[in-house]
Amino acid sequence: MTYDAGHYDVIVVGSGHAGVEAGLAAARMGAKTLMLTLNLDMIAFMPCNPSLGGPAKGIVVREIDALGGVMGKVIDQAHIQMRMLNTRKGPAVQALRAQADKPVYVQKMKHIIEKEENITLRQAMVNELIVEDGICKGVITETKAAYYAKAVIITTGTFMRGKVLMGDLEYESGPNNQRVSVKLSENLEELGFQLTRFKTGTPPRVNGRTIDYSKTEIQPGDEKPRGFSYETTDYITDQMPCWLTHTNQQTHQIINDNLTLSAMYSGAKRGTGPRYCPSIEDKIVRFHDKPRHQVFLEPEGRHTEEYYVQGLSTSLPESLQHDIVRSVEGLENAEIMRPGYAIEYDALVPTQLWPTLETKKISGLYTAGQINGTSGYEEAAAQGIMAGINATRKIFGKEPVILDRSQAYIGVLIDDLVTKGTREPYRLLTSRAEYRLLLRHDNADLRLTELGYQLGLISEERYQKFLNKKQLVKEEKERLYKMIVKPTDSVQEMLKSVNGSLLKDAVRAYDLLKRPEVTYELLETVIEKRNLPDEVKEQVEIQIKYEGYIKKTYEQVERMKKMEGKLIPENIDYDKISGIATEAKEKLKQVRPLSVGQASRISGVNPSDISILLVYIEQGKIAKLAH
Repeated sequence: MTYDAGHYDVIVVGSGHAGVEAGLAAARMGAKTLMLTLNLDMIAFMPCNPSLGGPAKGIVVREIDALGGVMGKVIDQAHIQMRMLNTRKGPAVQALRAQADKPVYVQKMKHIIEKEENITLRQAMVNELIVEDGICKGVITETKAAYYAKAVIITTGTFMRGKVLMGDLEYESGPNNQRVSVKLSENLEELGFQLTRFKTGTPPRVNGRTIDYSKTEIQPGDEKPRGFSYETTDYITDQMPCWLTHTNQQTHQIINDNLTLSAMYSGAKRGTGPRYCPSIEDKIVRFHDKPRHQVFLEPEGRHTEEYYVQGLSTSLPESLQHDIVRSVEGLENAEIMRPGYAIEYDALVPTQLWPTLETKKISGLYTAGQINGTSGYEEAAAQGIMAGINATRKIFGKEPVILDRSQAYIGVLIDDLVTKGTREPYRLLTSRAEYRLLLRHDNADLRLTELGYQLGLISEERYQKFLNKKQLVKEEKERLYKMIVKPTDSVQEMLKSVNGSLLKDAVRAYDLLKRPEVTYELLETVIEKRNLPDEVKEQVEIQIKYEGYIKKTYEQVERMKKMEGKLIPENIDYDKISGIATEAKEKLKQVRPLSVGQASRISGVNPSDISILLVYIEQGKIAKLAH
């Protein structure tokens, strides 16, 4: 018999990177929130790589922060190294990456949740959902505690029917030898949800005392203090380096000779693995012409000797892992502290979700994170904050928040999942964003802080600072537009120093800054200086330099928005529209797109199908078909 354990507005099942953002967003928006987790010591744990950020992903962390999330703030307090990637390339692909102190990150995140007034945090295993008349009303735990709520968010990560694979060894387990959730998976299937099976892998961890660093290449952090959060003002300067080495022909020979022993190749693995984060077995088979692959040695924290061997993810037997590790230069005497393994788990087919991350089948039930088929902490956290926002707005009777593809990488991520689905663990890449020139590391606040403030997740003080920054950027652009720069000796010397063509006539300072070789810093040497913050100068330079490209991208966005504005009624009967291909009808019925724009992005729906759909909408026939 169950017992009534309490009533809440929102219940979050799981406390990984999706769960913490979902719970904190809901609580800070005024929802009485319950967070249930398998292990209170594993909140926001990083079971795989000890890092956050990188291309696309780093921009997502900035977007989460701009909306009022916590991932950026915590990694700024808990990193051991911070580094800006792609600094020699344009601003659209520059991204921040941090090495995390894993135990410190967990401690800080746990404490934030414990201190949040609107959150009740409990250790419990959820076995089933309470569903009445197609509405989710709560959850039941293995101890028969029934918790009731107006909305439930499932963020179970890779724990649903998790199975660890290492050679021919396999056993039920979540990451890091944690308990695994079986009954919740079965319950979701009973409720009619389609689940799929995915896989992810981890490399061995080695003892740092047994690494010969003299044979590796040091990878230091940036000297310039940097942070993910727009609120960070104190920067960590005592950084720890990573180290780079490579596999070699001996490594590749050991793996090639033993491929049949890998869970990847022996048939034990049913789940699909991530294409963009492959195992070392995968890399050697797929890129057999490459003589070597990079291996990064990454410290897991300041107060541990464990090093994560990035690049050697494997599911080969433990005995072979010792040989593989010791074949790598610098690791000849390395001692493995934890062997690598693959983990196979259940995921929800994400086309069963609305763009709000609410399930189509059951009202009031949301899912976020790796359960939706993604890989990566950042992708999980992004879904978590959006699920928390939308669940809370629903119970308070407010309109949902759906970020579009031109607004945020978060919008690209969620639209890709719910519209296209995924056949492998989904990883966010810059190439997935057609408007990536607008979705930059430097402007996440300009894109999303206003929304975060309206949602109640950004403080008044932070909002006023943001408005001040916007005003300073506007004023400086106007000043440079009005300022005339004459071909004086100092100006010509400045241009000569960067091999720029000399001025023949006076020009606006604004137009001079448009030149690729002229930076704002260089321009300041020949014009009257203003004491502006670095982030304002950076924004002025990018907006002026890339003005033409940005304008063209906005024109594309406007065309896209017209298609997004053509809404499709929920109860449309696609079978009654003649001319649409059979495959397209099946896909349209499965995804149930909200707009013609979303429909056009479904794989299997062709431009000709969209044209027919548009004709029906424009002729007003859609209303008749919907009845």
